[in-house]
Amino acid sequence: MSLEVKELVKRYGEKTVVNQLSFSMNNAGVYALLGTNGAGKTTSLRIILGMLAKDGGEVLWKGKPLDTMATNVGYLAEERGLYPKYSLMDQLLYFAKLKNVTSNEAKKRIKSFAKRLEVEEYLYPTKKGKAVRSRNADQLSKGNQQKIQLMAALLSEPDLLVLDEPLSGLDPVNSDLFKSIIKEEIAKGKYLIMSSHQMPIIEEFCEDITILDRGETVLKGNLNQIKKGYGRVNMNIKCEGDIHKILNEMSIPIKDETPEELQVKVNGEGQANKLLKKMLENNIQVIKFELREPSLHEIFVEKVGGSIQETGEVEGTSQETKEKEGAAYEK
Repeated sequence: MSLEVKELVKRYGEKTVVNQLSFSMNNAGVYALLGTNGAGKTTSLRIILGMLAKDGGEVLWKGKPLDTMATNVGYLAEERGLYPKYSLMDQLLYFAKLKNVTSNEAKKRIKSFAKRLEVEEYLYPTKKGKAVRSRNADQLSKGNQQKIQLMAALLSEPDLLVLDEPLSGLDPVNSDLFKSIIKEEIAKGKYLIMSSHQMPIIEEFCEDITILDRGETVLKGNLNQIKKGYGRVNMNIKCEGDIHKILNEMSIPIKDETPEELQVKVNGEGQANKLLKKMLENNIQVIKFELREPSLHEIFVEKVGGSIQETGEVEGTSQETKEKEGAAYEK
């Protein structure tokens, strides 16, 4: 099996919101789409899933155009997609039926996931010792609604799983729970596309990435190879004593400074060794001296930081884009 996205284009009038997006997955695993809010990530995912019409390009699964009616696909949307006034059990059984999962098999899978995700009290409530109708979606917290949506995405045991901000709004305990389930899907040989603003999550799961900026691809490739290309030029230093004068003399810029440590950028191992030598010569006690490759967070900020400042989009997709996407989806 394989997934290939070729030169996807999406326009709204004269504005191009996705321009020539291309990537491929020849083997099972996780591919990440990154970018500031409004960069085109969710639009791209919806095009891949056939929820939005594209203005160019194609999406291939096993060499043929991806048809979500014929292919077993699971989708966890960023926005909550449950019907607020309907019973959770009825909704899950309905979603399972849409994916041709029999009622008996769906009930077994729901029971298993309910225990795993710790939502049994909502799906199998009791009153005075007797089973009663399951809760409605609007009676659950956002985090628990997210659990139900993950269940809905996994009920058909999909071959291709699309996760848009899967850990958004979850506390650390539930984040770990979600991550354990995602790891299980990876171990089963599934294909996953993930979009997230949480860079440590992407680094934990994804081998290959694409970073979008205003619909344009600004960086693409294997994450480890991208990091190696930058080299080990980022350094974390913790010491007892003031090293600002030494850094200034050696023209080493400070990237960040906290009460605990300094983050600086050197031009290579040679300069790092000279810095360490000067610190020791000045009787500065070194507690931590770590030379490392840049984190994905640092790479991301370098590639799109200017766009964040210019657009002011730090949280939330622009209202204009949301309205246009919503209108297209309703059609």
